[in-house]
Amino acid sequence: MVNAEPGLDLSLLRGLRSPRAKTGPAALTDIAARIEAHLAAHDGYVAFSGGKDSLVVLDLARRVEPDVPVVFFDSGLDYPETYGYLTELAQTWRLDLHRIPTDPPLLQVLADSGLWEHTVPAGAAVDLHEILITEPARRAHELLGAGELWGVRADESGARRMLYTRGGRRDGVITRADGTTAYGPIWNWTTEDVWAHIARHQLPVNPVYAKLRELGVPDQQHRLSHLIDGSHLDRGRLTWLRRGWPTLFEQLADTLPRIRQLT
Repeated sequence: MVNAEPGLDLSLLRGLRSPRAKTGPAALTDIAARIEAHLAAHDGYVAFSGGKDSLVVLDLARRVEPDVPVVFFDSGLDYPETYGYLTELAQTWRLDLHRIPTDPPLLQVLADSGLWEHTVPAGAAVDLHEILITEPARRAHELLGAGELWGVRADESGARRMLYTRGGRRDGVITRADGTTAYGPIWNWTTEDVWAHIARHQLPVNPVYAKLRELGVPDQQHRLSHLIDGSHLDRGRLTWLRRGWPTLFEQLADTLPRIRQLT
């Protein structure tokens, strides 16, 4: 979102707005009680990606347990700024931070798949769920317990909405077959709710967001996922990468030639 007038601080405006019922003081008190109960029952950690949603969840969790474990699942293919931001935030907030790397690294998996050569059909893809999610999460749960606090929100996609409403439950809790339990404290918040909370409480935001705005990336595409993960590449992500991080793009293209075709 671009400022409508020179000097107009939209983050300030967001912070001055009165919070909605689901994000106001009473709601935050209820969320804090649920986080406390969740940690007491399941232990676990806050899953922190460096994005706005997990930042808000981390803020809410630290109000309950300042030393709550924080896990960053490191694919090796996050924005360069994210790594610096993570280091600075960990020092400033004195986080009990655990970095769990993807094994093997995501770039190696993509290169070894052969799907990024020019001769491969454009519709080809590789399933990365086990490598990026299942296996790293298993290691995190073995280390820290069966619980997880995460920033996944229902209004991000139809699949995530179904995730939270399947079986008639609408409490933000997901119980998995492997015995783990995830609670999304902001599962029913909107994107505007998230930004308003960040502005209201002056939370430090990943600088990648400012860079994406400078590049003209639409607000709805401001997601800080992996640079390349094999999905949704038809929505301009590689174009923004090439414009904003040209040297990094060229380095990646040397290993994954087909990304040039997708920009």
